[in-house]
Amino acid sequence: MKYLIVGLGNKGEEYAETRHNIGFKVAEKIAETLEVPFKSSNFGLLAEGKYKGRKVLILKPDTYMNLSGNAVKFWMQKENIPLENILIITDDLALPFGTLRLKMKGSDAGHNGLKSVAEQLQTQNYPRLRFGISAEFSEGKQVDYVLGKWETQEKEKLPERIEKFSKACLSFVFAGIGNTMTGFNGK
Repeated sequence: MKYLIVGLGNKGEEYAETRHNIGFKVAEKIAETLEVPFKSSNFGLLAEGKYKGRKVLILKPDTYMNLSGNAVKFWMQKENIPLENILIITDDLALPFGTLRLKMKGSDAGHNGLKSVAEQLQTQNYPRLRFGISAEFSEGKQVDYVLGKWETQEKEKLPERIEKFSKACLSFVFAGIGNTMTGFNGK
């Protein structure tokens, strides 16, 4: 059994600590937990490890957010990973800060990374793990907000939230999406 966990974000130091890059942060925590390094590869940085007998590929695409689907499609095809064994980790403005929401399918809700994945896979029916970043911005300031850095109070809570999301991803690999949704959604 193979799994592909994809943390969405933008490459480059200027984006490293932004809200939009929370997918990268969760992916890094998973790799750290499995004690596997990221290596430069096709379409991004890839870490390969095992979790309870299952092969896990952890990907941080280097395509920028709006072309993330290219990386997902490439690795799914190269490794012959079925749609139900991929998990896309992304930020979500519609959820309060730190809220965890795992879903089997859904719309892109205006998120360019999810839009790209859906276009490349020709379906919206793929597992995604959404990390709430809230929507504390004034009209017309959405881009500045998602590409902005975390507030002090958020930074203090981030390590615990990233840890929780990492555990949810590994639960997805071992226990399946249904059990993981029951055990982690809203927590």
